[in-house]
Amino acid sequence: MKRPKLKKASKRMSCSKRYKIQKKVREHNRKLRKEAKKKGVKNQVKKDPGVPSSAPFKEEVLREAEQRRLQIEEEKQRKRQVKIEERAKKRKKEKESAHNETEPQAKKARQDNIQKKSVKQTTPDKNSKEYLCAELLKVIDTSDVVIEVLDARDPLGFRCPELEEAVLQSGNKKLLLVLNKIDLVPRKIVEKWLQCLEKEFPVVVFKASTQIKDRTVQAKKSRIVPSNETLIGSGAAACFGKDCLTELLGSLAAKIPNEAPLRVGIVGFPNVGKSSLINSMKGTLACNTGIKRGITNSMQEVNITKNMKLIDSPGVVALPSNHPASTALRSLKVEESVVEAVCSLLKQCDKTEVMLHYNVPDFRNPLEFVSLFAKKRGFLQKKGIPNMEQAATVFLTDWTGAKLSYHCKPEEKYSLSTYMSDVVVAKMQNDWDLKRLKTGNRETLKGVKFPSMSNSLSFTSQGPTAGLLTSEKKPDAAAMETETDLSDENKELEQTIKEGNKTTELEKTEESVTSKLF
Repeated sequence: MKRPKLKKASKRMSCSKRYKIQKKVREHNRKLRKEAKKKGVKNQVKKDPGVPSSAPFKEEVLREAEQRRLQIEEEKQRKRQVKIEERAKKRKKEKESAHNETEPQAKKARQDNIQKKSVKQTTPDKNSKEYLCAELLKVIDTSDVVIEVLDARDPLGFRCPELEEAVLQSGNKKLLLVLNKIDLVPRKIVEKWLQCLEKEFPVVVFKASTQIKDRTVQAKKSRIVPSNETLIGSGAAACFGKDCLTELLGSLAAKIPNEAPLRVGIVGFPNVGKSSLINSMKGTLACNTGIKRGITNSMQEVNITKNMKLIDSPGVVALPSNHPASTALRSLKVEESVVEAVCSLLKQCDKTEVMLHYNVPDFRNPLEFVSLFAKKRGFLQKKGIPNMEQAATVFLTDWTGAKLSYHCKPEEKYSLSTYMSDVVVAKMQNDWDLKRLKTGNRETLKGVKFPSMSNSLSFTSQGPTAGLLTSEKKPDAAAMETETDLSDENKELEQTIKEGNKTTELEKTEESVTSKLF
């Protein structure tokens, strides 16, 4: 009986059935033998009687029979050997054909690996400092006007003297400052910084939109395009300062001969709002933006009008020799631990303001604040241990992103930078419609909703942040030390080998002398 889910029926049976079958077989065989006996048929094979002893030449006949038997066995052996050789040849051919089929694939795989390695060696790392510096210099060289985007929360800290010097030394290029994220700073502080920065360069007050989406998404959602007035309540979606900046750049583009487009390079430190500014000017999502630092790692051209092009650039690489608080806010990667970076930031803030803003009890040191902040937000590990790193990363993203409101007060006696002079200031302010710029800034300041002084944290600025523009590789001191150590070790080894050779020569001479004497 064939059982379900099985390919073959089982051969198992009961013992009684097997015994019955065996009995029937025996009876059947007995019946066949009886019938054959009656008919006289015998199936027994007759034995070979051999050569009788009375036969003549008996020995010769036996010898011939033995030779014939040996010949038959040799023939069988030869045929068997031929078959074995044929099988071996067949197997060899199959192996060779299989090897020939797989060999080109292996060769291709090897060649592909070699090509991949060569491509990896030729293509530079887009996140390396050398590549980012080269891209930034490329943007400065190709642009006619350079816009340095500054965070309004710390405008002096987000200025890079090396970048400004490079723009001033590059020829007839114009430098324009844009104060972004003004909605996170009280109005009085913005106006004071505007007065201070206007002494050096033309300044545009700006608030970029952080909720711009692709055209296809906008078209699917609704046909009605909301005006800027209706979006004031949402805050993040509104954009201010766009009209003033487009008019300024448009008036400068009209002065260029041969109807060539005006190339405007957007530069600044990471997370300052360069890509958001370009998206706000374009009105659509042209450049990728996000909270993560260093999303833009290469230059990107965006056409705004027929006469104007904006060029996005990677963030300026901050030098590690800067103050820890400035490197924590402006570097591409936090080189030290995240908790140490948060501690350096908290040292520059007022303790009572931090306690009121984050609704945290009194703390003795910054580490205790991080643990309290982790418990407040629910960043806990097993057994209720606060996750310090997670709390520190969230704290840092609040400070670098467009979320937290903090401000730095400008100095009472604001002095010009060392590389600035009255001639340079006059040259930078030429060809700009300064009256239109002042009226535009006044209009933007009227439209933006500013936070109050009580809702904004006070922060002490550490001055301009030094940046890296040239990527010159210098030999490491550690590598030089290791090389010198290796050379010294080699010299010592040579000396020991020479001394060993001398001792072996002396031993040989002593042995020869002793053999002659005795």
